[in-house]
Amino acid sequence: MSNRLFQGVIHQMRDAIDRTIGVIDETSVIIACSELGCIGEVNDSITADTLTNVGTFVVNGYTYKSFGSRPRPEYAVFVSGNDPEAGRYASLLAVSLGSIKQYYDEKYDRSNFIKNVIMDNILPGDIYLKARELRFNSDVSRVCMLIKITTKTDVSAYDVIQNLFPDKNKDFVININENDIALVKEIRLGIEPKDLEKLAGSIVDTLSSEFYTHCVVGIGTIVTGIKDLARSFKEAQVALEVGKVFDTEKSIVNYDNLGIARLIYQLPTTLCDMFLKEVFKKGSIEALDHETLFTIQKFFENNLNVSETSRKLFVHRNTLVYRLEKIKKITGLDLREFEDAIIFKVALMVKKYLLSNPTKF
Repeated sequence: MSNRLFQGVIHQMRDAIDRTIGVIDETSVIIACSELGCIGEVNDSITADTLTNVGTFVVNGYTYKSFGSRPRPEYAVFVSGNDPEAGRYASLLAVSLGSIKQYYDEKYDRSNFIKNVIMDNILPGDIYLKARELRFNSDVSRVCMLIKITTKTDVSAYDVIQNLFPDKNKDFVININENDIALVKEIRLGIEPKDLEKLAGSIVDTLSSEFYTHCVVGIGTIVTGIKDLARSFKEAQVALEVGKVFDTEKSIVNYDNLGIARLIYQLPTTLCDMFLKEVFKKGSIEALDHETLFTIQKFFENNLNVSETSRKLFVHRNTLVYRLEKIKKITGLDLREFEDAIIFKVALMVKKYLLSNPTKF
């Protein structure tokens, strides 16, 4: 559709600009031209990298000016000649065609519509009207994933993810900012959370193994209906934020699996600080050394089973009991008691949360 729009403008401009003018895309194909016979020709001297040039540039006797910016310029106008007047014509055409494309995208482009929905940039009452106008299927289930790039490379992660999900009628890859990419994926009924995590794992593995780009993925909940996509996206954001505090080693964080960490993350830090002071005697938690904290971690991982924990730690059962007694003496909490264990587990998570927010502490 963009090609027809561009050709319509070029056709109207050709009499006012008595030169050969046209538009070339990032695949080096001329998609609109005042000389109709040139449409469809390939110009290998203009590539996706060439389009990143700022300002006008001259190649083989033609003046070019790039336009379009999602996530980088996708097109360039060209005008025959390399004189200052050709530069002015190219700049004017780029502004005109860029504005037309932006208007078209805002009115008709589904990806832009989805971006406005998940970013809360559209009124709730307008969502269903716009969905009907775009003939958008509102009854299927979808999920939002947020992919955060943690290492920068020359590879465009946006392009890689788009290639992984080429069906643009069902799946939408949206550039949020320099490091964040949203994936709105249509899914079948009955899909399990582990399947979503497997899908997210394929994104992480592809970027890491093939393009040496590391990322983390937050997964929101599955929703039905367009309006609730904004909630799924916010959940994916929360999943990444909570994972950054409590699951620093995980590259995939599912909102459904956050458990009590989600509750702690949403508590005011003043309340968390008060809780710690009430649970522990002054300085008691700081008195626990690294080895003791590691023992506690393993004890929790083995469901408070003394025999199993001692086996995993390669220590005698009595040694572990001695350590647990030492913890009880320091903190006043007996980890062999279920209620005390819960309090201690939550307190450790609260402590970790507060340490991750030093400005709020």
